[in-house]
Amino acid sequence: MRAAIKEGLLAALVALAASDALAHKPSDSYLAVRVEGANVSGQWDIALRDLDFAIGLDDNGDGAITWGEVRAHHPEIAAYALARLKLRSSEADCPVRSTEFLVDDHSDGAYSVMRFAGACPAEVSTLEIGYSLFADLDPQHKGLLRLEHGPGTRTGIFSPERATQFFELAKISALTQFFDYGREGVWHIWIGFDHILFLLSLLLPAVLAFEGGRWRAVEGFRPAFWDVFKIVTSFTVAHSITLSLAALGAVSLPSRLVESGIATSVVLAALNNVFPLVHGRRWMVAFAFGLIHGFGFASVLRDLGLPQEALLVALVGFNLGVEGGQLAIVSAFLPVAYVLRAGWLYRRLVFVGGSLAIVVVAGIWLVERAFNVKIITP
Repeated sequence: MRAAIKEGLLAALVALAASDALAHKPSDSYLAVRVEGANVSGQWDIALRDLDFAIGLDDNGDGAITWGEVRAHHPEIAAYALARLKLRSSEADCPVRSTEFLVDDHSDGAYSVMRFAGACPAEVSTLEIGYSLFADLDPQHKGLLRLEHGPGTRTGIFSPERATQFFELAKISALTQFFDYGREGVWHIWIGFDHILFLLSLLLPAVLAFEGGRWRAVEGFRPAFWDVFKIVTSFTVAHSITLSLAALGAVSLPSRLVESGIATSVVLAALNNVFPLVHGRRWMVAFAFGLIHGFGFASVLRDLGLPQEALLVALVGFNLGVEGGQLAIVSAFLPVAYVLRAGWLYRRLVFVGGSLAIVVVAGIWLVERAFNVKIITP
């Protein structure tokens, strides 16, 4: 076991060297657009850390961005952002202008909130939105859109690969909202690295059995499959409960507590692989910590906004999207892990080394989230 831990530590250090991209929530902005006749209005939430990198907000260089510094840069923020947002209807531009600035907190830090308004030449039936914010600086940046027209709401995700999108406002229905929020659910489980690492920490031992004080390869695929089934089902049921309660406003927890709790769950789940305390009923661990992860999913859903006229449809669509994305990860992982389960590569490098690497990365997240500090620069 000591040799395995030494080999695992080496693998963990290698993984840590490449962990910068995983140490923070990916760069997102939140764009809300409302169309009423020929008029458009909205709100754009952009992370201060991203704006600081793009145009420079920290004038005195002390590492802290104050409200005074943000306020002094309002004209630059408006010019920079609005130059990268294009609204068109009926082949004509819909110019917008900033109307108000605020600051708000999201789960990953402070955001500049810019409200804007404008008008199109005629009543809008089809809206073309072009989005290129930070496209030249961060190819991973995403813009999360909420588009409202009358009682209907649509969502979208902008990226450098999908910088221009078209929306037919007359076709906003409960079905389109269901698929929109389902797509959002898939996307957010795939970029939710802490959720993925927690799930992988529980799945890594699924193709092994703890016997005689050590992990051994399982004899057949059936026990591994049912172990994974119980873990995924428990995790799904648990986070669905708290996701629904939190999204509907029935239960609310402080963001720092939730994010710290999620990081703690990843650390403990991964440590349990190297120093096993719970190895027979990991589905119970998945359920217990899944309740905490549900609050994390709910914060994403609140950022997107739930359409009140289709509340249940959007909530179910998002939840099913999360499950679909989760099942895709499991489907890709389990067959490969089963084939490799008996070899040195899996048992030493992937299982022990991977678990230790997860502990290191999640431990950094925990310190950052619990004490509001930055250990790894984004």
